[in-house]
Amino acid sequence: MTLYFVAGETSADNHGAALMSSLRRRDVGLSFIGRGGPQMRAIAGERFKDWLGDAAVVGLWEVIRRYGYFREQFRETLEEIQESKPETVVLIDYPGFNLRLAHALRRQSRQPKIIYYISPQVWAWHRGRIKKMARCLDLMLCIFPFEADLYNKSGLRAIFVGHPMLERLRSQRIDIKRDPNLVGLFPGSRLPEVRKIFPVMLESVGGLRKQNRNMHFEVAAASQELAMGLNEILDRHARDRKVVQIKVGETAAIMRRAFVGIVASGSATLEAAYFRLPFVLIYKVAWPTYLAARLVVNVKYLGMPNVLAGREVVPEFIQHQAKPEAIAKAVWQLMENADARERMISEFDTIVGKLGVGEASEKAAGAIVEEIGRST
Repeated sequence: MTLYFVAGETSADNHGAALMSSLRRRDVGLSFIGRGGPQMRAIAGERFKDWLGDAAVVGLWEVIRRYGYFREQFRETLEEIQESKPETVVLIDYPGFNLRLAHALRRQSRQPKIIYYISPQVWAWHRGRIKKMARCLDLMLCIFPFEADLYNKSGLRAIFVGHPMLERLRSQRIDIKRDPNLVGLFPGSRLPEVRKIFPVMLESVGGLRKQNRNMHFEVAAASQELAMGLNEILDRHARDRKVVQIKVGETAAIMRRAFVGIVASGSATLEAAYFRLPFVLIYKVAWPTYLAARLVVNVKYLGMPNVLAGREVVPEFIQHQAKPEAIAKAVWQLMENADARERMISEFDTIVGKLGVGEASEKAAGAIVEEIGRST
């Protein structure tokens, strides 16, 4: 039996690899093809395409600039599915590409099962699309509990499986003494967004160093390639390069050691909450992307900890509000105000408690196997 996967970002590659492993434990005869990242390819084999270096872009403007590339990849993906004839297509997040793909597959004469894992956040930017999604998806696997209720009410069959982050990070959640002078910087995993966000973080470093000359900073890089880009930015913007260190593959370790963090909006915000790291949130994109998003986004908060809490637990500094002076002030308050730190950490424990019990990949694999076995 063949399953075709599509994942377009580093976090989706992590989740996809865990899901593949769970599926293999249930049925060693399963064959995996498709496109994603190095972790998924390591499990699936050589037929699986690692395209993350080109596919992981952020924002409307960045996608428009590379429209020709994505159009060609879309055509190739459809052809691969037609030729390989998989029983099921599993789409992981990446909504701009994957939702279009689901619609295109539904228009074909031969229609595989289509399962979506890691729901696109249409509840934030386009709830009207849910009914259209219901017509082209067989099953939605949700990682936030409120999503399943929303989809089921709209006619799209959905199951809450829990957040895969919990199982991935559980073994790394060990108590170690935090360095009171260490600030963790988490500028994101994609170079286009890092180029917007990291310079602001570095300017904030200067303000924090004025408060405490012993303060130092560690930057989380998801890959060696990203570390090279971070180093180039560091060379151009850092006032004192010695106090800023780039660490590859040490996101969890930095979150355990640091006293406070500055975190780009994305999956790292929930990881910081999981590791009980007080932090402030920052996000910047190209102005056309930001203005387009303002027209459709209908949620009050950007960071998932705040969305799940229903209030601003974590200070958010978005686009023009992402000013180094304001960010440094908020970070300094979390370093100096013990009550503010403890309140935020307590809120984090409540938020993480809503994400399930840590068996998301196993539950998702079980739901996929059950769906494959359902009569069409």
